[in-house]
Amino acid sequence: MTTSPQRFDAIVVGAGAAGLFCAGVAGQLGLKVLLVDHAAKVAEKIRISGGGRCNFTNRELDPRAPHKHFLGGNPHFCRSALSRYTAEDFIGLVRRHGIAFHEKHKGQLFGDRSSDDFIQMLLAECGAGGVERWQPCAVRAVRTAGDGYEIDTDRGVASAPRVVIATGGLSIPQIGASDFGHRIAAQFGLKLVPPRPALVPLTFEGASWAPYAGLAGLALPVRIATGSKKAAMAFDEDLLFTHRGLSGPAVLQISSYWAPGTPIRIDLAPATDVAAALADAKLRSRKLVANELATLVPERLADAWMQGRPTLQRPVVEAADKALAALAHDIANWELVPAGTEGYRKAEVTAGGVDTRELSSQTMESRQPGLYFIGEVVDVTGWLGGYNFQWAWASAWACAHGMAAEPARH
Repeated sequence: MTTSPQRFDAIVVGAGAAGLFCAGVAGQLGLKVLLVDHAAKVAEKIRISGGGRCNFTNRELDPRAPHKHFLGGNPHFCRSALSRYTAEDFIGLVRRHGIAFHEKHKGQLFGDRSSDDFIQMLLAECGAGGVERWQPCAVRAVRTAGDGYEIDTDRGVASAPRVVIATGGLSIPQIGASDFGHRIAAQFGLKLVPPRPALVPLTFEGASWAPYAGLAGLALPVRIATGSKKAAMAFDEDLLFTHRGLSGPAVLQISSYWAPGTPIRIDLAPATDVAAALADAKLRSRKLVANELATLVPERLADAWMQGRPTLQRPVVEAADKALAALAHDIANWELVPAGTEGYRKAEVTAGGVDTRELSSQTMESRQPGLYFIGEVVDVTGWLGGYNFQWAWASAWACAHGMAAEPARH
């Protein structure tokens, strides 16, 4: 004997940032919503974000020019959603829930206390919308049924005319990330942009990295760039040395634009005219070149940099002008080719995903009627600093309003 599927107006698969917000908004717009997630805890990515305080949006986001802070096959795709649900809109929600926050730098907003404040806010929004939650509850299959869809889950079969896929990407599999959303898109014949790790540390070959491996833990402000000189992408951020390569905000940012096999270029002293400083030191100092360099960059870096440069292991007054000029040039133009990245295990987001040409920028509905994709599963990737969360909120809001505006389907 089979039991009839439980009926809903919309089923949201994935209880991360986008899924929770979409379910809550849709419920408050009058839809009967089911939210399903396979993980035992909701929104683990929110929980670990921003050092546990959640970098929940960015005030510098300009929805009129999304290409400034987002990448993908069509960065302009996200303009509609971002302009209709802005950073200020989400800030208003945060304020209504009494969550204290602060701006760190470059428009990045963080909670004052804990990321859990934002998770509880989203759960409260779901509660206000009467959202039913099945969790932990794996979804085994999604299929068309009549004018809508049925999903097979660990708690039985549910049906709805609309299904929203908000299952994110492949980043940080240890907290439950999977390719579920990509598989569902492929099942219904939707094109995918090949996924890749983004906002991820870069690694280097062991032998070539040996001179710098001892710098692990050292951080400094740099200017980092990649791409051709005419079309270079550059960031002014902090760099962090690791045992296997480079990390820190500078590298996470540039990793989204870096193409395998191509170099990155780093100015290790962007606020200093190293050539002028060394030339001046030669006129007045009897210190070693390494000691003078250590006044311009961190001492550990200066020591590592001087290894293998025997012509400069002498007092600065004895160093050739040409050698000092070359040293200054190299400090400002350190060019190196990464061997790869730390992969999805350390990536903050997944670039690629469901091709935006398959989706409505107004509602996030795909060419497959009644099937929606929101958040990280879509080929929209933001910069570090709250941009990806704002895309989650905006795409979720657009989807919820798009579903609510549709005539009822049964």
